[in-house]
Amino acid sequence: MTSSTKRVAKTVAKHAHPLVARGDAGALSKRLNRIEGQVRGIGRMIAEDRYCIDILTQVSAVQSALDALALQLLEHHLHGCVAHAVKSGDGDRAIDEALVVIRKFAR
Repeated sequence: MTSSTKRVAKTVAKHAHPLVARGDAGALSKRLNRIEGQVRGIGRMIAEDRYCIDILTQVSAVQSALDALALQLLEHHLHGCVAHAVKSGDGDRAIDEALVVIRKFAR
């Protein structure tokens, strides 16, 4: 596990809602490791002066992988933290917060 992956895993665990089990931290870390490897591969492709279309194809793959990671995190947040906030009477704030993040991903 790389140092940045460890930081992400610690951040995920640190900020997880105390009533929501975060059983997917290991899977998220593995997914992030794969993405890091893809990004390093793009760097090697650029250094090797590889065909631009091949590099762009890999950039697209990394963007898709990051989008999938974000959706997985968002799904966990909605089913866990937001659902808990709604049940505890703080749903409006949690929904507004989630909408701000969702708008960042809407293209």
